Amino acid sequence: MDPQHQDSTHQDPQHQDLRQQDPRQQDLRSDVNRLGRTLGQVLREQEGEAFFDLVERVRAEVREVRAGGSDAGLRALLAGLDARTAGNLTRAFSWYFQLVNLAEEHERVRVLSAGQGVRPQSLEQALTELKAQGLSADEAEALLARLDLGLTFTAHPTEMRRRTVRHHLVQIARELPRLDDAALERVAAHVEALWGTPELRRLGPTVQDEVKGGLTYITSIAQALPGLQRDLTRAFARVYGRETAAQLPLSFSSWMGGDRDGNPFVTPEATRQTLALHRERARELLLAAVRRAYSDLSQDGQEAPEPYRSELRAIHDAVAANEPLELLPRLEALHARLCGGGQRRSAELLLTPLLTLARVFGQHLVSLDVREHSAQTGAAVARLLAAAGVEADYLALSEHAKQEVLTRELRSRRPLWPAGEALTPELEAAIGPIREVQAAARVSGPRAFGRYVISMAESVSDVLEPLLLAREVGARVLPVPLFETLADLTRAPQVVWELLSVLEYRAVLGSGVQEIMLGYSDSNKDAGFLAANWALHEAQRQVSEVCRRAGVPWRFFHGRGTSIGRGGGPAARAILGQPAGTIDAGVRITEQGEALADKYSHPVLAHRNLEQALYGLLLAAARPAGELPAAWTDALDRAARASAAAYRALVDDPAFLPFFEAVTPIHEIARLNIASRPVRRPGAPSLSNLRAIPWVMSWTQNRANLPGWYGLAEGLREIGPMARELYASWPFFRSMLDNAQMSLAKTDLLIFEEYLRLAGEQGAGGSELAARLRAAYAETVRLVEEAVGAELLASEPRLRESIRLRNPYIDPIHRVQVELLRRARAAGGEEQADETGRPLLLSLQGIAAGVRNTG
Repeated sequence: MDPQHQDSTHQDPQHQDLRQQDPRQQDLRSDVNRLGRTLGQVLREQEGEAFFDLVERVRAEVREVRAGGSDAGLRALLAGLDARTAGNLTRAFSWYFQLVNLAEEHERVRVLSAGQGVRPQSLEQALTELKAQGLSADEAEALLARLDLGLTFTAHPTEMRRRTVRHHLVQIARELPRLDDAALERVAAHVEALWGTPELRRLGPTVQDEVKGGLTYITSIAQALPGLQRDLTRAFARVYGRETAAQLPLSFSSWMGGDRDGNPFVTPEATRQTLALHRERARELLLAAVRRAYSDLSQDGQEAPEPYRSELRAIHDAVAANEPLELLPRLEALHARLCGGGQRRSAELLLTPLLTLARVFGQHLVSLDVREHSAQTGAAVARLLAAAGVEADYLALSEHAKQEVLTRELRSRRPLWPAGEALTPELEAAIGPIREVQAAARVSGPRAFGRYVISMAESVSDVLEPLLLAREVGARVLPVPLFETLADLTRAPQVVWELLSVLEYRAVLGSGVQEIMLGYSDSNKDAGFLAANWALHEAQRQVSEVCRRAGVPWRFFHGRGTSIGRGGGPAARAILGQPAGTIDAGVRITEQGEALADKYSHPVLAHRNLEQALYGLLLAAARPAGELPAAWTDALDRAARASAAAYRALVDDPAFLPFFEAVTPIHEIARLNIASRPVRRPGAPSLSNLRAIPWVMSWTQNRANLPGWYGLAEGLREIGPMARELYASWPFFRSMLDNAQMSLAKTDLLIFEEYLRLAGEQGAGGSELAARLRAAYAETVRLVEEAVGAELLASEPRLRESIRLRNPYIDPIHRVQVELLRRARAAGGEEQADETGRPLLLSLQGIAAGVRNTG
């Protein structure tokens, strides 16, 4: 916690190496040292010198163990701690990581702000590469007009910090640009306040808490968008030598407040409140932007005084009064008047920021999707049909018979529920959210309502059923089937072909874009890393061909998490790794958990992440469809089968579930108040109904990271020497192995061994499973390095160094967590209710802060 104290007693060779190897890190090291000294000062003042010395002693002991020394002293030290001291020890190291994360974020901002020339993975580089590939200016404009990068905020938080805690961290971050004595004193005040602030929520967050937390980052994004639009306009002029009216192919949407799948708290009223909040935030953004433009556009006109201000005043008053308003056409007309009057520079620099916000956020802010499980939509439709006397037992019908009933009803306009009669509570729960988003669309514009996503979509009837629900309130919905399991992904091309062959469905779709959502989480939990990645690849290739044959534009919606086991990794790399010819109308991607803070907490970071994602989208979309070599696809088919078999052999082993519960803190994660959604779907506890986020988070807590690599070795053995060729020549394969490298590099068997001890101590067995995991890890690393032709993360030295330097500081939290798990389980869970439970839950937060991409 106090780098100065550390240097005077036991020099850290890892930090010494960093100082010698990378002088560019001086600013970052200076910030980390000052923040660490400040934390150390607060610890001394609040907890006493003895506690501070304990922190330093634990850190020294951990380094000794890392260097190959005995851990007997460390074990004895931790075993002798009372629960309060163990909790404070965890908090001390956790706060160190929170402060280091702020310093690293500030360093990223500093480097990006100081950059000169054309940045890699920028819009200008994308246009330059497109031109080099032979795209003309007109073709590049057509590509930009065709595409949309849709980023969707979802309420699957592994971001566990309370809003109160985030407030203090934001205040500290504001002091980092100039850490003089006065700034450090203010930092110390916030650190002092943080030390006395409970990190854990006493109650789980409400749906509205999640909505407000997710929308926090809209402010940074809004500040980044005008600059990004200028980048596009200027880059096009530099690359193609002429002006363009091309707009950013960006849109934002949200599931928070509309995602009903397994969450009973997302009621129609919660959806209504969410939409009202969206409108209010959009109004605030627009009014502030209109006021800025009003201040700037002070020019007089030939026929009227200050004509631009006059129009902006009228727009401001209409927005402030929540009056119906043709916002975008009026702003575009104002832009044209400025350009026509020779005021092009004013139009670009002074009005375009407002125009950009109006284009992207409008009066709706973000489009709200509704998501529901297919079983729930089916049950609601069954009730409607029974009430109308159409079909007494719809759910018992065959798929063919269901489609006949649905298409017959869709050809009719009559409602099924008796007019004027109140809906039953079950039907209100299903139909109410559609009514609310429809009402919001009338007020805020059609983009207030996004799409209707059907979880666990397995058949055509699953996709048709929401159309019948929407008809009851006179709404139009565009259903998005979500294919999640391995079996669903395999069936997806056939289901989409049958769906697009239904005339009644095509009448609803019209000229719209067919979205198809792909689930990374459940497919990975179902079949393992390699098989899930290949199934997703093949589903995209085959569904794209189906849509192409049907003459329907399409867009894939990728349900990615932040961890590798849930499809995580850099967005540009992920997009570039998509199969050629599968990006038609763009892509949608979920953004969730700590990724929101990591990417969008600062306008400079938001700008960079958005431009990198757009870079990947433009280049990936320009790649023409083509046949892959049969040798490649045959190799991956064999590899996926071998990998899935190895993975299923592990998780289907009768000893696996008790082993999993023994070596991970899954039960403790379930007690964290981090989400409004339970960690399991309904039913008796099993691996199948455990949600993917806690599944992945469990394995990051013990540093095994199993979902991000297990089964890959068997697949690579099946591919053989060809893996080197595939890595060099195939973007999909390269992206997959690069993500696996990250997961393997963050795996730490030294720490995992501590959790394995728990299984033996609790009589859970699993020694054979433990040996299998150890051997599998070593073999996977060897085969990945052979395929890549280098050590893990050799091409990403800064990431590799960051992992190496972070490990000694995460180790104490892991060690404390294992000790507390040991005590809690020895007490039969009774201690969870007393003071031992709190430090145990704090350890989950601390490890998440250190590892970062946890879910």
